Amino acid sequence: MGSDADVDTLAQLVADAEGIADAARAAQVREVRLLAAAGQLAESQSAGAPEKVKAREMALRGIAAELAGVFVATDRTLQRRIDEARDLVENYPVTMAAWDTGRIVRGHVRVIQEVGCLVPVEDRAEFERVAIERCEGETPNRVRDALRMIAERIHPRTFTERHEEAAAGRCVRVQPGPDGMSDLIATLPTVIADGIVDRLTRQAREIINARARADAAGATDARTDANGGASDADTTIRDGSSFVDDARTIDQVRADVFSDLLLAGTPALDPTGTGDGNGTLGAIRAHVQVAVSALTLMGQDEGPADLAGRSPIDANTARELAGNATSWDRLLTHRVTGTVLECDSYRPTAAMVRLLRARDRHCRFPGCRQPAIRCELDHTVAASDGGATHVCNLANLCKRHHDVKHHTRWQVRQLSGGRLIWTSPTGRIYREDAPPPLVAFTTTDPPDTGPPPF
Repeated sequence: MGSDADVDTLAQLVADAEGIADAARAAQVREVRLLAAAGQLAESQSAGAPEKVKAREMALRGIAAELAGVFVATDRTLQRRIDEARDLVENYPVTMAAWDTGRIVRGHVRVIQEVGCLVPVEDRAEFERVAIERCEGETPNRVRDALRMIAERIHPRTFTERHEEAAAGRCVRVQPGPDGMSDLIATLPTVIADGIVDRLTRQAREIINARARADAAGATDARTDANGGASDADTTIRDGSSFVDDARTIDQVRADVFSDLLLAGTPALDPTGTGDGNGTLGAIRAHVQVAVSALTLMGQDEGPADLAGRSPIDANTARELAGNATSWDRLLTHRVTGTVLECDSYRPTAAMVRLLRARDRHCRFPGCRQPAIRCELDHTVAASDGGATHVCNLANLCKRHHDVKHHTRWQVRQLSGGRLIWTSPTGRIYREDAPPPLVAFTTTDPPDTGPPPF
């Protein structure tokens, strides 16, 4: 875990890192403003030219070629960066100001610029204001989904309308590649694509787990034979197994299962099968977690629902999923912060786990976005130290950060509402609030019915 001297050294490194980060941010802002000015110079050079578009392009190419030598890059790369810089400086002034003062970092700026293109120009300033507030204190990868939801709600056309148009373009296509390989690309609704990947991942993990069990059984046989005795283990696992010399990665297994399912209808390799019938591999189904408001379920609101860990989905898909689900949870959220306070289910199996998944949505270590359905429940105060098995003492942590909590000097306290206070080995404090759901209830003023009758 390191000595106190190591902690002092780390504290000095962190202090130096803060100074470097500030200097790097200032340099990045200057670079963007310089590139934007280069684009504006090309615009002014072409003003009044008879073929203005061509003149601007030629001026921009010349300037980009000049700057490319300084930045040690190609002129095409510099021209693209100039265009991006002009867009940022001219269309996102609030974001530039927040970046300049250190409220946000370069990663936040990229996300705001990427998502902001969905917002009409007249509403962009409001989007920037809300987005910057959301970015402060969070890592860029964790705010992307929230900003996308904000942008979708600001858009004048409903998400459902736009999704229906986009879904009409769903397709499957092959993109040939080198060395006898190709990319099979399916453009699908997000919830379908996410479900496909989830099912493939579960099936691939089952195969890899069965491979490990087969290896362990083979090792047991080898030890028994070495001792001169006959083995009672099922030697067919080792001698007739499909796992002989199988060293595939999970990505490779996922690709093989994907091919089997499309070509044969079922996985060709099912380690859970027996001589009497099919195993459980083919019965594995996809899991997705969707948060949708009651108004949307009732058809009174067409706002997008939240596919946890991914992106918004349209209201019709959310209603269809809720209608076909065998069980679903009702969440009570704080009316101001949106934090999940209570959870009940019409089938309250493992209610505590379900509530914590709904509350946390992802790993609760600062900056991590591993979905809660792939995390482990951790006692904030260890059970061995008297910590209660209760929602006020439990939080979802991925395997990596679960190990960090238990095997390093990182410490954590849990406050009411699922708020975690993390303390780093150097004493730095990171507040990790329970993420508010991207779908939340709002209140509206009652309609004005005029003065009361006499």
